[in-house]
Amino acid sequence: MDTTRRELLARTGALGAAGLLGLQHAASAAEPAPETRTVRFCHSPSICVAPQYMAGDLLRMEGFSDVQYLALGTRAGPDALAEGNADITMWYATGFVPVLDAGKPVVLLAGVHVGCWELFGHENVRNLRDLKGKTVVCEKFLSGDHILLSSMLAYAGLNPNDVQWLSRPGGSAMNAFAGGQADAFLAFPPEPQELRARKVGHVLINTNTDRPWSQYYCCMVGANRDYVQRHPIATKQVLRAILKAADICTARPAYAAGYLRDHGYEPRYDIGLEALKSINYDYRAGNPEDTLRFYALRLRDAGMIKSAPQKLIAQGTDWRFLDQLKKELKA
Repeated sequence: MDTTRRELLARTGALGAAGLLGLQHAASAAEPAPETRTVRFCHSPSICVAPQYMAGDLLRMEGFSDVQYLALGTRAGPDALAEGNADITMWYATGFVPVLDAGKPVVLLAGVHVGCWELFGHENVRNLRDLKGKTVVCEKFLSGDHILLSSMLAYAGLNPNDVQWLSRPGGSAMNAFAGGQADAFLAFPPEPQELRARKVGHVLINTNTDRPWSQYYCCMVGANRDYVQRHPIATKQVLRAILKAADICTARPAYAAGYLRDHGYEPRYDIGLEALKSINYDYRAGNPEDTLRFYALRLRDAGMIKSAPQKLIAQGTDWRFLDQLKKELKA
């Protein structure tokens, strides 16, 4: 299939899904023109950010002429936002907290889905407290898995220093766990699906189903503060596209998995479909402020941040677009 035909089919599919769900919303047509037709997202290898990738086609339908997905290199998404190298992106809630604690120019706009992380252990580990004195592998220090697992340890009454951390960047953390170099590993899609297929380890915690983690958002939408201040109409349109795409993931996971496959984000359709079916993309049900408060308290207990949750909420959030869109998308 040539590129032009592939792009045409992809656009047609997106239009069909949008029409099916009533996503061509009258409110967007009635709004003033956005201040910019450009938005830069961060590229992430995780399947759970599918709404961010599908949002690109929806934004192009609304007239955005320049939608970019930028490779991060060694940077995390919140750092790229803070540095002005990206405008808006989905990222792990725990990854935003240290950036907000440092007073960097990032604001949280919404929660998109609850947990997709799964904590795997070998037979010598049966619960969180069993990790004391054990080896835990992470991508790198202060990466999403390191920060989230540190918050879990704090919740269980442990200090992050109670475990032996093994840093394995470049996607090799999962292989280090599978090879027996570590006792536990916190995996995000597609890694849990791969580990189950390989029959490696067992699940200690599934943040999509196990409390308290399942009560809080995993991935949230954050933005560069200057972009939001200079482009409020564009910010609302971008957030609307992400939330619309989240609805597509809920209503048509098979379509979403096909989109990820056809666009090269996850070429293994079965892996993508399994992951998307397991993720709860209900951005309407949760409270993003509670999510920030919960993880800020845990990370403060762990000694990883200094700020009180209320300070982070006051300085690092802007829920006005989400409040408006919840009403509009419900209508």
